[in-house]
Amino acid sequence: MSEGRRTRDPVQTRARILDAAGRALLTHGAGASLETIARVAEVSKGGLLHHFPSKDALLVALGAHLEAQFEEHVEAQLDPEDDAPGRLLRAYVRASLDQLDATQVREEITLLALISAVPEATQDARDAWHRWRERLAADGLDAGRTHVIVRAADGVSAASLFDGDVDAGEVDALREELLALTRDAGPLPGRPPRPW
Repeated sequence: MSEGRRTRDPVQTRARILDAAGRALLTHGAGASLETIARVAEVSKGGLLHHFPSKDALLVALGAHLEAQFEEHVEAQLDPEDDAPGRLLRAYVRASLDQLDATQVREEITLLALISAVPEATQDARDAWHRWRERLAADGLDAGRTHVIVRAADGVSAASLFDGDVDAGEVDALREELLALTRDAGPLPGRPPRPW
């Protein structure tokens, strides 16, 4: 085999195409063509179409890929020593606020906005949120408490979209505040219990 030729591994090729799709969309926006994506991925357009029969199918797969990456990041943040209620929520907070990078957040939000133009991708994102909601419901904390913490963590991570680089000390303090809120399973002070 010639030195410059890639071996054919469908899993690696698929991953390379998804990575290239993300880069092409960030560079060219919604108008990124399949030809451009194939060129960035260093595959033929036919090779791309073998894995993804349409641009919509590629965008749906890219959305699922981004969700899977986030889920892996949350799983990596699970503390094996922690068996108290709120364990998953603590991992979610750590994953959301760990090494917050304004450029990365802007890129992810841009990709999600572009992907959301495909109805199937939007439905997949809703389905993913429902799966998170079910998992968090089984985590042992009051629903109101969990919703406030999740939305706050999501908001802090998205704030860099508007504020630029968020001060690391501020993010650390916010992370600790949110983690502290996960240590009590009941409703927030002055609030009635909220069922799932």
